[in-house]
Amino acid sequence: MDPAPLESKPFVPPVKERGLEREITFVATRSSGPGGQHVNKVSTRVELRFPVFSSELLDEKEKALVYLSLKRYITMDGLLILQCQDERSQVKNKEKVLSTFYALLVKALTPRKKRKPTKPTAASRAKRLESKRLQSVKKVRRRITE
Repeated sequence: MDPAPLESKPFVPPVKERGLEREITFVATRSSGPGGQHVNKVSTRVELRFPVFSSELLDEKEKALVYLSLKRYITMDGLLILQCQDERSQVKNKEKVLSTFYALLVKALTPRKKRKPTKPTAASRAKRLESKRLQSVKKVRRRITE
């Protein structure tokens, strides 16, 4: 019995084990929107700031990948800024923004699979030619013959 070939999955770099928390700073501010007195007195919105270009834990290639993938979150100073104000608790918002940060980093650092070029099947080619033939017949019928 021949074992089935194992499909190789793309290498996902271990992001959480790098100790990126040392370089992350959190800023808590008041949330916007409805909420009455609670929203006016409690700073529950959490903003995560990560210096992409001055990070010592990412190499140059990884910094470039992160910049290309997440440039809409990165300021001119090279700070990656994410914020969360979904929950009423600052702790829950901090956990949520941290998990979002790690998910975005993993997605940015995971190499994309190369596309394997494929040829159209015989059936799809026949179907395309048949639709072209029908379109041609339709246009021929529209002609005014005199």
